[in-house]
Amino acid sequence: MGETRDPHSEWTFLTSHARVLLAISRDPGIRLRDIASACGVTERTVQAIVTDLERAGYLVRSRADDGRRNRYGIVQGSRFRHPAESDHQIAGLLALLADPPGPTASADR
Repeated sequence: MGETRDPHSEWTFLTSHARVLLAISRDPGIRLRDIASACGVTERTVQAIVTDLERAGYLVRSRADDGRRNRYGIVQGSRFRHPAESDHQIAGLLALLADPPGPTASADR
């Protein structure tokens, strides 16, 4: 007999904040709508997360050359917020996860 999982007990290692920051690191000109779709959250949630990340000093927002869209930059040297990881820069995590997920032979093992 198979074990059923409680859908309310599922969790992930990365927060929505981390996923948004990762999406921006992959494409600094990405639209909030596309981040929302990729992260599985609402556009309004992404707007709030981007604001959080800006206020915390992880992200800067500027106008793209076309004057219509935003571009985002990740602040170099930013460190993790939790005291247990505060001596590590977020750049390491972003580099580790920089490539979009795709099928790999080792993932099936």
